Amino acid sequence: MKIKKLKLKKPVVKILKIVSIIFLVFLSVFLIFRFQIHQLMKLDYSYKASKNILFKFKKDYIISVGSNQTLNAAFESKDYIEDNLDSYAKVKYQNHKHIIKNINTLIEKGYSNNHISLILAHGSDSDVLEFAKRDKIRYLEEFYSIDYAKLKYYDRYVAFSDTTGEDEETTVLYVNLGMDKDPYLEPVEVKDFSTVMLVNKYYHLGKDFEPNDLIKIDEKYTNGEEQSANKEAVNAFISMYNAAKSEGLELVINSSYRSYNDQQDLCNEYAKVYGNNYVQKYVAKPGFSEHQTGLAFDIGSTSINVFKKSNEYQWMLNNAYKYGFIQRFTKEKSYITGFNEEPWHYRYVGTKVAKYIYENDITLEEYYAKFLDI
Repeated sequence: MKIKKLKLKKPVVKILKIVSIIFLVFLSVFLIFRFQIHQLMKLDYSYKASKNILFKFKKDYIISVGSNQTLNAAFESKDYIEDNLDSYAKVKYQNHKHIIKNINTLIEKGYSNNHISLILAHGSDSDVLEFAKRDKIRYLEEFYSIDYAKLKYYDRYVAFSDTTGEDEETTVLYVNLGMDKDPYLEPVEVKDFSTVMLVNKYYHLGKDFEPNDLIKIDEKYTNGEEQSANKEAVNAFISMYNAAKSEGLELVINSSYRSYNDQQDLCNEYAKVYGNNYVQKYVAKPGFSEHQTGLAFDIGSTSINVFKKSNEYQWMLNNAYKYGFIQRFTKEKSYITGFNEEPWHYRYVGTKVAKYIYENDITLEEYYAKFLDI
C-alpha cells in the first residue's frame, strides 16, 4: 500500500514562508537588540539604562563616552532631558535619589558642570534639593574647595566669616563643630560610644550615658585609689606604663572615669573653694567632660607633683601616641578645643588616630571634622 505524500496548497505554503520570514526578521532584531544591550551592560550600564539608550538612539554617544555612572542614572531616570546629555556625562556622580532632577535644576540656575559636581559632592540628596531652590551663588569655591565643607551650612559659613573675618578653612572647621554658636547652649548629644567620640563644650553626653566595657583599674596604677575606665583604654595604659617603667619612669592615673553626677559634685566642690567664675572658666560642666567617656586619664608622675616639669611628661609627649593616647588640651590649640592647657589630661583614641593626630599636629576636633563628621 502506497503512502500518499501530503501536499500543501500553494496559498498555505506562501503563508508559511511569510511567517517564517517574519519570524527570522524578529529573531534577528531580537538578537541584535540583545547583543547591543550586552555591549552596553559590559560598560556597567544597567539593563534599564541600556534599553533606554537604544530606544533614544544614543548608543554611539555612550560607546564614545564609556562607563559613566551619572549617564547611567540619567537613562534610568524619568527626569532625563536630552539637551542636558553632555552635562550628565561631565558631572561627577553621587549616589543621590534625585541626582538627575537636581542637575537639571542647577543647569537652569546657570551653574557650570564643575560647580554642579562641587554642589553634589558636599551635600546629601535632601541638602541638594533644598540648595537648588535658592538663587545662584557666585563664589562656591570660597568654602566648597574644602573637602569637608557642608552644603547645608552655607549661610552659617557666610555669617561666621563676615562676623569674624576668619579664612575659609577656619570658618568651615568652626561651623562644622558648632563653634559659631555659644558654648553649652545648643550642644549635639552624643549617644554612641566609640574610641573616637567627641565630647567638648559643643558635644555632650546624657545624664545616663555610661561607656562600654567599664572595668576597675588595678590600684597599682592609681596609687591605691579605686578607679575605673574603658577596658581597651586601661589595657593601652598598662602597655604604656610598662614601656615608661622600662626606662625608669613612673606614671600614675590620678583620675579616670567620672559619671555625670561625679562631674556635678566636682563642679560644686570647686565652686565652694574657688567660686563660680573659676568653674565656668576651667571646669567642664556635667555631660561635657571627657572623663564620662571612660577614655580620658589625668596622668601624673610619682617623682614630682607638677607633671609638666617631670621626665614622665616629656616621655609622654614623644611616646603616648604609640599606645593610642593624645594630649587632649594644649596651649597652642586651646582656641579649638575650648579648654586651657592641661598637660596631665590624656585621651585614648586608638593607635591609628593618635598617630595621625601626632604626626599632623592637630586636635581631636580637627580630626573629627575632617574624617568622622560625615
